[in-house]
Amino acid sequence: MNNFRIELAEILEVDGVEKDELLSSFECWDSLTILSIIALAGENYNVTLSAADVNNSNTVGGLEELIKSKRR
Repeated sequence: MNNFRIELAEILEVDGVEKDELLSSFECWDSLTILSIIALAGENYNVTLSAADVNNSNTVGGLEELIKSKRR
């Protein structure tokens, strides 16, 4: 999970992300972005997420914690 925020920033097309930032506040936030996050979680962390999981996470930190909890 060390590179998660870097990888997420690439998907969100920004230089970096902070734990407390709202996912929906990013300019490129849309269904394609959500699918990219789902693919990232599956490919890099072997975690299956739904679009609802991603949307319900609300923040960068919430999404990070969700992925960590599903890896156990």
